[in-house]
Formats: sequence, structure tokens, C-alpha cells
Amino acid sequence: MTKPVALVTGAQRGIGAAIARKLGKAGFALAVAARSAEPLKAFAGELAAEGIEAEAFPCDVSDAAQVDAMFKAIQEKFGRLDAVVNNAGITRDGLLMRMKEEDWDAVLDINLKSTFLVSKAALRLILKSSQGRIVNISSVVGVTGNPGQCNYAASKAGMIGFTKAMAREYAGKGLCVNAVAPGFIESDMTGHLNEAQKTAALSAIPMGRMGTGDEIAEAVSFLVSPSAAYITGQVLCVDGGMAM
Repeated sequence: MTKPVALVTGAQRGIGAAIARKLGKAGFALAVAARSAEPLKAFAGELAAEGIEAEAFPCDVSDAAQVDAMFKAIQEKFGRLDAVVNNAGITRDGLLMRMKEEDWDAVLDINLKSTFLVSKAALRLILKSSQGRIVNISSVVGVTGNPGQCNYAASKAGMIGFTKAMAREYAGKGLCVNAVAPGFIESDMTGHLNEAQKTAALSAIPMGRMGTGDEIAEAVSFLVSPSAAYITGQVLCVDGGMAM
């Protein structure tokens, strides 16, 4: 295959779907991954109907065995890998005093451990690319913190530290590793907020509005493009000014 190949995790909805669609339109063949097989396959079908080459790889990216099997399947299908977007993520919000250990573990596993497992497993293929890119979808909460989200903030701050360390390890091999930190984005995660919570959120955003998945996708598309060949170890906040 001569077309570049990108893997997007957590790809079947929200920000992940926007990123996958944007990269597909930019000329990438896509490996899309998520835990829910049927919605993921349906999404891959939608992309194919739009003329985008896409293959669904159902996978729990917090499970090492499943991640290894997914990369074997990606190699068999495409024979190459040029970009990875670690987007899989969940929330289990609650004040620290009441936070259950299983809610801490679930968020750290899906958000942070998966970034480690996927990035490590990707190395053998992606280091063969002339323009290898890894983009980790962190959060503005990983920069600023947020009450009721100690687990989520820790996982997203951990992704930023991981990004910088990996960038230093592999810069000499031409692999660029960066993070995008979205602010409040219109998505399934923010859709459950009540009006009072939305009002409070908007008051913290200098631009006075939520962002969109497409705006995150634009940032990711730039970071995986040839134009970003001299950018690594950076955190791009796409947050309407929240982290200023």
C-alpha cells in the first residue's frame, strides 16, 4: 500500500469519529478501533460510503493481548502504519472523598494505560514510516485540574507527561509525538451536563462557546501532516482560551 495509514482509537463517535473522517478525507487509509464491534463496523461502513478506505478493528485498548492482536491484524491488512491517534477515553466523575477505587482504575486503564499499550505496540510499524506521528488526545483538565475529576485529570496529565517522554526517546528516529488538549467540546461526554453545569462551563471559556469535534480534528490533521515535521513533545490546547 502506498497510501499512508492512520489508526484512531475510540473512533466510532464524537471527537474520534471527527478525527477519523478528517484524516480519511486528507488521504489516509484508516484503521478504526473501539470496544463496541457493531457500532464500529457501522461507522467504518459510513466512511466507505464516503469514499474513505477504512477497516474496523474491535479492541479493548486497555487489554495488552487484544492490542497485540489488533496490530498483527493491522500489519496483515495494510502492511504499514504512519500515524496513531490515541483518543479512547472515559469519565467516572465524583468527588475524591466518594470516589470508588474501581472508578479510578477504569479511567486510568482506558485513558492512560491504553496510550502506553497502543503506542508501544505501534513502534515496530510506525518507525518504518518516513513521517511517523503519534497524537495523544489529552484534555485541558490535565493542565488545569477540575473538581470532581481527580481520576480523569490524573489520566490526562499522565498522557501529557507520557507524550513528552516518548517524544524525547524517539525524536532522533524521526517520530513526532504530540498531544492535543481539548477544552469543553460538544460531544457525548458533555451532552449529559444540565443547564447550570453548561452555564458554569461557558463562563470559564474566554471565547464563550463550546468547541466542536471538527475543530479538534483540524488540529490533529495538522500534527500528522508533513507541515508538522519539526514539532514534537508539544501540547496544543484547543480550548477557547480556558488554559491561558
